[in-house]
Amino acid sequence: MVTVTIPGTGDVSLAHLVLDYNGTLARDGALLPGVAGRLEALAGILAVHVVTADTFGTVRAALAGLPVAVTVLSPGPEDAAKLAFVQSLGPSATAGVGNGRNDRLMLKACAVGLAVMGPEGACLDAVLAADAVFTDIRDALDVFARPARLVATLRT
Repeated sequence: MVTVTIPGTGDVSLAHLVLDYNGTLARDGALLPGVAGRLEALAGILAVHVVTADTFGTVRAALAGLPVAVTVLSPGPEDAAKLAFVQSLGPSATAGVGNGRNDRLMLKACAVGLAVMGPEGACLDAVLAADAVFTDIRDALDVFARPARLVATLRT
């Protein structure tokens, strides 16, 4: 669990981290360097979930052996499916990280929603739904290990 007090927002206690895969953790279906170690470390303090449409069909192989739960979405409205996933966990105890239009609803619903504008870009709708935007997934993941960074970014 990650607990932090954000001035102007209050106490946030996170138990879950929901991550998009392609465009967020991966580029062209390949896990970005430095991400695997961070996911392993975060799994010690949060339940880590990767929820994806798996555009390239690589997520299971890329994350094999890592302490993360992988959910590959069925065809259909992916934005609604990701939102439903977050709602099943409890949005007030969940952080989300994504970059695509299908991430916008989950980012808005989460207690902490972060958009990543990485090598594949980011959908403006996702950026506007997020609480903060990062240019590198590694930096976004690191805020959960160092929650004072969330305070510095999100305080009013």
